[in-house]
Amino acid sequence: MVPLTTLDYPGQLSCVLFCQGCAWRCRYCHNPQLIPPRGSDEVDWPQVLAFLQRRQGLLDAVVFSGGEPTLQDALRGAMDEVRGMGFLVGLHSAGIKPAAFLKAVAGADWVGFDIKSLPEDCRAITQVEGSGEANWLSLEHLLASGVDYECRTTVHWHLFNPVRLLTLAQRLNARGVKRFAVQRVRTARMLDPQLPSVSAQAEEAELWAAMGEMFPAFELRG
Repeated sequence: MVPLTTLDYPGQLSCVLFCQGCAWRCRYCHNPQLIPPRGSDEVDWPQVLAFLQRRQGLLDAVVFSGGEPTLQDALRGAMDEVRGMGFLVGLHSAGIKPAAFLKAVAGADWVGFDIKSLPEDCRAITQVEGSGEANWLSLEHLLASGVDYECRTTVHWHLFNPVRLLTLAQRLNARGVKRFAVQRVRTARMLDPQLPSVSAQAEEAELWAAMGEMFPAFELRG
């Protein structure tokens, strides 16, 4: 749990709850300790609620992150409980389980959606068959929901190239995505030790300029 942040829910003071477990194995994952279904630093839900009760009037929002929060059967109930305490509800997700994602989105005020890549390229990143189809179906659910959102893609240049990234941006634009961020990978700690620690690819200003013209809101991070 991160008790206070201004980074994880745009414009709001928030607390981040990291949900344990993820079914994908993204090679550049910088939180590999959250992948197993059980962790060593778990906090009981009653403890979380007690903390949030003390923060009523001080925090604006609670963000459910991971791992992949939609793998938690109790997620939607927890989101509703937090909303009942007067907090806005944020969700960070890659939409691993589209049906569960759809249910969770209905309880969220804002979603930070992790679009991995073009659907045909997802397996090279997640190491899981069918991940591209799930990722993009969940994107369709998100866009149809009317919930405020941001789409973001993590880029390691050994898993992407500029042409594929530009194609991804074009396809997102065609789907109606309005807010898109590119996140340069954090190479200090990654799940795959064989992945080079330096994301070695010349980044040309023309690429970012072209992508920026496609979206009302575009941001390059890292």
